[in-house]
Amino acid sequence: MSLESPLTLQKGMFLISCPEIDDGIFHRSVVLLCDHSKVGSFGLVVNKPLDKEISEELTSVDGIDQTAVTFRAGGPMQPGQMMLLHNSDAIPAQTLEVCKGVYLGGDVEFLQKQASLAKENSLLLCFGFTGWTGGLLEKEVSGGMWYTCPASKELLFNVDPKQLWRTLLLNMGGKYASLAMIPDDLSQN
Repeated sequence: MSLESPLTLQKGMFLISCPEIDDGIFHRSVVLLCDHSKVGSFGLVVNKPLDKEISEELTSVDGIDQTAVTFRAGGPMQPGQMMLLHNSDAIPAQTLEVCKGVYLGGDVEFLQKQASLAKENSLLLCFGFTGWTGGLLEKEVSGGMWYTCPASKELLFNVDPKQLWRTLLLNMGGKYASLAMIPDDLSQN
């Protein structure tokens, strides 16, 4: 798979950071592009786990499986804002389908209900988001800062987030697979 043209950017794609981005939240990050238009772009970093406890307010439903919800650092913008990614089409009026089987949105009541059905749904609670003004993401992709590939619910929910960056590059093959082999610490090279 080759580097996507900026004209093909659309919601439902993974943005994979280039290895040269070597610090901060975007170091070896994978962003799920949730919206893209001439006005701007919006996405969530999906491969940076957070260790947080679920508040009692969210777990007030009896029988909730707290292991059903995983936490991600969604991006540097508004890190206190929570956004829910899941695989349930139960509330179409409250959600946006990002790609086939992956939805963004839902309220606390929905989160509680879905978490109690742990075996049936995948839930990622992202704190913060990533955004670009109109045209900026296209420039970054054209400049080689991001590689793109189609997102899928299987990759999002079933691949270990700590391995997602490497897995996507390996799946893309060719020069991208070579990039996946670069060690985190270049002194180990």
